[in-house]
Amino acid sequence: MAELALAVEFLAAYAKLQPTVRRAVEAVFAKFTQHTEAGLHLEKLKASRDPNIRTIRVTDFYRGVVLALGGDRYVLYDVKPHDDAIAFATSRVFSVNQALGVLEVRDQSRLEQFDHGRVPTRTGLFDTVKTADLVRLGIDADLVPMIRKIETYQELDSLTKVLPSLQFDVLSGLASGMSVSEVFAELSERILAGEVDTADLLAAARRTPERIRFVKGPLDLEAILAHPFDVWRTFLHPTQHDIAYHPQYSGSMLVTGGAGTGKTVTGVHRAVFLAERLPDDGSRILLTTYTRKLAEALERQLRRLADDPAALGRIEVISVDRLARRIVNSSRGGKQLKIVEQADLRTLWVEAARLGPSFVNSVGTVTGFSPAFLEREWEQIILAQRIDSVDVYLTASRRGRGDALRSTQRQQVWTAIEQVVAQLSRRRECTYLQLADEASRIAEQQPPAYRHVIVDEGQDLHPAQWRLLRALVAPGPDDMFLLADPHQRIYDSQVSLAGLGIDVRGRSRRLTINYRTTHEILRMSVGVLNGTAAVGLDDEADSLTGYRSLTRGQTPKLTAHADRDAEFDALIERVGTWLEQGVEPHAVGVAARTGQLVKKITAVLREAYIDVYDEQTGAEGVRVDTMHGMKGLEFQCLAVVGLDDAVLPAPNAVISATEDPHGHRQDLQRERCLVFVALTRARDMLYLSHSGEPSSLLQGAA
Repeated sequence: MAELALAVEFLAAYAKLQPTVRRAVEAVFAKFTQHTEAGLHLEKLKASRDPNIRTIRVTDFYRGVVLALGGDRYVLYDVKPHDDAIAFATSRVFSVNQALGVLEVRDQSRLEQFDHGRVPTRTGLFDTVKTADLVRLGIDADLVPMIRKIETYQELDSLTKVLPSLQFDVLSGLASGMSVSEVFAELSERILAGEVDTADLLAAARRTPERIRFVKGPLDLEAILAHPFDVWRTFLHPTQHDIAYHPQYSGSMLVTGGAGTGKTVTGVHRAVFLAERLPDDGSRILLTTYTRKLAEALERQLRRLADDPAALGRIEVISVDRLARRIVNSSRGGKQLKIVEQADLRTLWVEAARLGPSFVNSVGTVTGFSPAFLEREWEQIILAQRIDSVDVYLTASRRGRGDALRSTQRQQVWTAIEQVVAQLSRRRECTYLQLADEASRIAEQQPPAYRHVIVDEGQDLHPAQWRLLRALVAPGPDDMFLLADPHQRIYDSQVSLAGLGIDVRGRSRRLTINYRTTHEILRMSVGVLNGTAAVGLDDEADSLTGYRSLTRGQTPKLTAHADRDAEFDALIERVGTWLEQGVEPHAVGVAARTGQLVKKITAVLREAYIDVYDEQTGAEGVRVDTMHGMKGLEFQCLAVVGLDDAVLPAPNAVISATEDPHGHRQDLQRERCLVFVALTRARDMLYLSHSGEPSSLLQGAA
């Protein structure tokens, strides 16, 4: 009986087919397991470069491209219009990677065209890489002579869809500055020991689950074809697959990587993998992140991936804040704690600073402690280190907080902060960080609630929240699986995991390939960061070396306007053009720095009869939100507006350099990270605009 597998390329193509063509595909392949090769009319092509490629008639205008694996086993690789299918089938060659043993495909026709007439040069892009190292990294030996002729990044980019994808990844990593050892580390778990049988296509296909899915039967095929886009989105890159499906980590695991590198989907796969192995004894897995919106997005991804209701039932998805509130309220007999409004909290800090004592600063000026300084000292030192008395605070480390404070100044700061905390207590209110701190103390006195904890967007969690998560799971194998990108840190939380009892030494991996944005969008986004190094959760500098995109597109341009009205008129025209071109409204986003701008943009678009998404009513349309609100989302087309110096950096988000020079630098970098987050939400098209003078934060993004 024939056995069918589906390639990720087929699922992506099938999801875009017209309903009539889809039904024809279903009619052909629903009966696949009941037929022999002859019965299916699989056709060999005389001009094909690969003897294992077949085509199959779907309609008069569409054909399927099929790879014969041997023994009545086949991979449906793609469905294309007739002529495109023939061109594909006659130009491609499938092979087995000699180092990784996985199934690969190359465009042999275009490789021959690229290689024709070229001669090796001493100025080649890979001159410094030994042939033995290239082969060790999985580059086909017969491709090495051609690779020696690649002289520029542009020539390498032209081979994006020509070379086998894994081999292009390797070359792209080397070209972006990664060393041979760094690239090898990314591949190490997949490199097979001993000889690889390069003639065994079936074994290679089974080693490639991140790109090929074997169909378990008619019902499985029906389920896949019913939701092809969802299935397609659950496929992983080999590096992601290695991390997500590693049999067991001896302790906590940290996965880092820039925006769009697939950290979240890797974490969701890990959750399902662990859930399927849990004993049926009530054990649970916590999948968490720092906001409700992101938790909801995680749950949607989880439901797309998990096809086992029992496994799904073992995973709880909830934000850290909501979880902390539940724990605290439960300990208080269900009595609800009120979270203080930000405006009210700001008033308390302003009053504390006004009443606080003054002192002479390092340049001889009489000054006092600003509201922002006091609040950050409370959050970043006192709450972060769980300091409960002034005596402990007087000797506590303030690393990362700028100028040292004398003992008398610390006493004054403590008194001012104590005043705010006391007022919150009298009002029976608290902040989310206080809530997390109390929840962690409660959890530490109880048995661990979860077998495994998986944390997404970990760079924005505060030490109090980390202490809570640490208390919810016992230390041991696979206790915590952490996903973070310090370059996307948009809050002030900087932590050392080791200091919180979370040991990731020797268990960290970095993802480097951006699957979301184009090369041009990524280059502009990284430029905003201005080359400033970020400190990771493991106290090590986090590098963007090797961070790259494999897709090309249009270069984003920053457009200038005389005033805001003109900028909004141009925005209406841009969004309208995208919609007229067939982009679905939900795939279009508009981001701005402030909530006030978001309200104006929403009104302007609605006045132009452009539907805008409304979370409260559920109305569909273009998504308009703040840069903070865009975290975790992605759009086919994105406009980022209001990028002028009057808005960015936001004046109320940056402390004065005279008040706190170190805090000022921290704030500016956080604003850069916020812009980086916003720009990397774009997949294909990015439109940028400002009125008046452009923001100084964009100087490195040209």
